[in-house]
Amino acid sequence: MGPKARVTERDFFRQPLLEQINLRHPLVRLAGLIDWAHLGTTMSASFVSVAGRSATSPRLIAGLFYLQHTFDLSDEKVVWQWVENPYWQVFTGEVFLQTEPPIDPSSLTRWRKRLGEAGIEELLAQTNIERRRSRFNRRGQRRRRGQLGRARQLDLFFSG
Repeated sequence: MGPKARVTERDFFRQPLLEQINLRHPLVRLAGLIDWAHLGTTMSASFVSVAGRSATSPRLIAGLFYLQHTFDLSDEKVVWQWVENPYWQVFTGEVFLQTEPPIDPSSLTRWRKRLGEAGIEELLAQTNIERRRSRFNRRGQRRRRGQLGRARQLDLFFSG
């Protein structure tokens, strides 16, 4: 059994996160650049669940690992920061604001073991490739400093 399918119908009483946040935020832009479907198929062997509840979303796990690596956080801190930060929730694929942790922090350790060091490196490499691609315009020319704005600020934060 794979991850649960997202409910696409609109909830009358809740407003989607994308309507509440700044769409130019670097994490929102990076989330749009990453090929989540490719990461999902790459990680799908580790997410197979024959019986029991459905598997956790590969995008959630990949996003949490990326955020944990980027901001140098422990398993517990990355999960609790996720609850407090709507941009992190959008980055990991949430549609509506969540007020409870998506997973138990100890399950990140189990996912890390399932994926192995090579799987984690592949995941981080994919997200870093997409971040680097955002530095170039459609013609493949490097963008000037003024064109990058917040994305450049986030790149400087990530690299230093």
